[in-house]
Amino acid sequence: MHAPCPVCGHTVAADFFDGGLQPLATLGWPQSASQASGMSRLPHQFVQCPACSHVWNRGFRYDAVPYRSSPNRMFNDGSIWRGHLAETSERLLALLPQSPSIVEIGCGEGHFLRGLARASGGTGRFVGFDPSTHASTAPDLEFHARLFEPLSDMAAYAPDAVVIRHVIEHLTEPAALLEQFAWAASRLERPCWMFVETPCIDRVFETARLVDFFYEHASHFTTQSFRTMMARAGEVVELAHGYDGEVVYALVRLGVPQERLAQAAAAQAFRARVADSRAKVRAQLDALAHEGLTVAIWGGTGKAAAFIHQFGADAERFPLVVDSDPEKAGSFVPGAGQEIVFRDVLKDRLIDVVIVPSQWRARDILAEMDREGIRAERLLIEHEGRLVDFVRDAHGYR
Repeated sequence: MHAPCPVCGHTVAADFFDGGLQPLATLGWPQSASQASGMSRLPHQFVQCPACSHVWNRGFRYDAVPYRSSPNRMFNDGSIWRGHLAETSERLLALLPQSPSIVEIGCGEGHFLRGLARASGGTGRFVGFDPSTHASTAPDLEFHARLFEPLSDMAAYAPDAVVIRHVIEHLTEPAALLEQFAWAASRLERPCWMFVETPCIDRVFETARLVDFFYEHASHFTTQSFRTMMARAGEVVELAHGYDGEVVYALVRLGVPQERLAQAAAAQAFRARVADSRAKVRAQLDALAHEGLTVAIWGGTGKAAAFIHQFGADAERFPLVVDSDPEKAGSFVPGAGQEIVFRDVLKDRLIDVVIVPSQWRARDILAEMDREGIRAERLLIEHEGRLVDFVRDAHGYR
């Protein structure tokens, strides 16, 4: 079926497991037996990506889960689990400066972030983000009851590390979030690490167990799909398993390949360049109108219409729009309103300026004008941010 993978983007998925309609399993918190039995049932339609092996619920809707009002209460007191958390803290802190700045996304009640603060000797800055506004959430931490916005918040907090534990399985676009972190980190003045941990379903394929699949977990990561996703965030320095293989984690040096940074810089440079180009061409059109010259724009749809829109060639100042195609005659320029007329209307009059928005057609149009006896003082095309004379000026369209 058509179902784009949230990890690798592959667009065809295979049916994996249909669990029917089931209630929330971990964030519903019914307060009575009647509330429990009356809970809404939600679709469990799990599919798998044949490219990266990721499994996800294609019927999941983020707004069906009350993240802002119900905390995700993880049990943190098991001895083996506490050992795993301690090892995780040590592994991360070993990479960071003595007084680190750490941001945790989806910190819940703050257990792990509080442990990081203790392990670092209480020095540094430890900031938690979680949409839950539960009263007991992180009472002694710097806490923000909202979602973290990487493209803006990374600059504001400039962390040494970002921690995302048992969050990405709840997201509909986990890879998109990590890519945003990578791009935002590339603009910081210091290195930034990311630690990500999530349940691993490798054992599901060995045992055919089904308890992993409940609604709040929209995504289910295999080792392969997790590795695929983490590679989109930067350099994967370590990827391993914990808690007897039930979780998979990665340490990533956030970043973006140089060729992508260069492409983004080129895009921004183009934006600045065309802003200047638009102003210059508009000024040239203003001058033509101010001089009272007779101007014909050759073409009124497609790229010609785009030219008229971009440069403000309005119907009042530039009413004459012609086309080589007689079937277009009698129609009107989209948005601008000039009536498009057949090119023969130019035969019995001297035109001061013909503007050809489709530069690569200028040679054909010039030959057509010669053949049909249409005369114009100048034929202009847009080139390198200004209008140039097709016959007299230098350009690449001859």
